[in-house]
Amino acid sequence: MRRRHLIAAVSAIALFGAGLAAGCGSEGTTSASPETVVGKVPQQSTTTTTTPTSQGDATAGKAVFASSGCGGCHTLKAANATGTVGPNLDEKKPPLPLIIDRVTNGKSPMPAFGQTLSQKQIQDVAAFVYQSTHS
Repeated sequence: MRRRHLIAAVSAIALFGAGLAAGCGSEGTTSASPETVVGKVPQQSTTTTTTPTSQGDATAGKAVFASSGCGGCHTLKAANATGTVGPNLDEKKPPLPLIIDRVTNGKSPMPAFGQTLSQKQIQDVAAFVYQSTHS
């Protein structure tokens, strides 16, 4: 029992003495050093309740989808499209920014339409695909 008290007292003196030395500046300057942390740091939720919107017109986008041949590669129920080369859009439910990026820049085997379609047409078809798959 005495040994436990002795260890506690020595530990307290060591900690208290270190605190005084660091507090009065006798140790010189110190800087923070990285430590390894085990576990996860709680993250603040960034989920929003708002639905992303496009500057496009979904009705006009349906016509762009049809005239650009999108249905030849993609399945999209709203367009009566049953293509199997590209992803099934009804199942994938891509987010709006991804739709705009893929239509604009493509990704093999999908060609880029950024030079073929106007920005308005890209926004329109993105609005159509997004609204069709997220409603």
